[in-house]
Amino acid sequence: MVCEHGLTWIKPSFLWMMYRCGWGTKEGQATVLAVEISRAGFEWALRHACLSHHERGLHVDQATWKRQLKRAPARVQWDPERDLHLRPLPHRSLQLGLAGEAARLYADEWAVSITDVTSLARTVHAHVQDGDLDAARRLLPDERPYPVDEAGLAHLHR
Repeated sequence: MVCEHGLTWIKPSFLWMMYRCGWGTKEGQATVLAVEISRAGFEWALRHACLSHHERGLHVDQATWKRQLKRAPARVQWDPERDLHLRPLPHRSLQLGLAGEAARLYADEWAVSITDVTSLARTVHAHVQDGDLDAARRLLPDERPYPVDEAGLAHLHR
């Protein structure tokens, strides 16, 4: 997904993406693509990322954080995960914004496959609208917490 400031955003959660694109109904977001990228690429982006907002206790000061953010080819923000009704859940999902070198690597090297999941989004949404949440859940992509070395993410959360 490409949006503000020329960033390409990776949304690793299906339901968070459905929240963002309105189940593929928002203007300019009628096609929903699942992009599989290499683990090495994703981890490179995490290692080179800066948190998208200043966090007291994590960053020395706001000016230092701003300089880091400006130089970083990737940025991370943590947003509430979503349920089938797209309501926020108490845990957060990582969103990864790519610019410059990271965006180029994503497009040229990290992308493994691209799958149009628009019909899946519409089918899941139809089940939710009909109140058949079990049928909707059965269609959701298998998503698990991403295993990563906590030390490798220390610069992205407290």
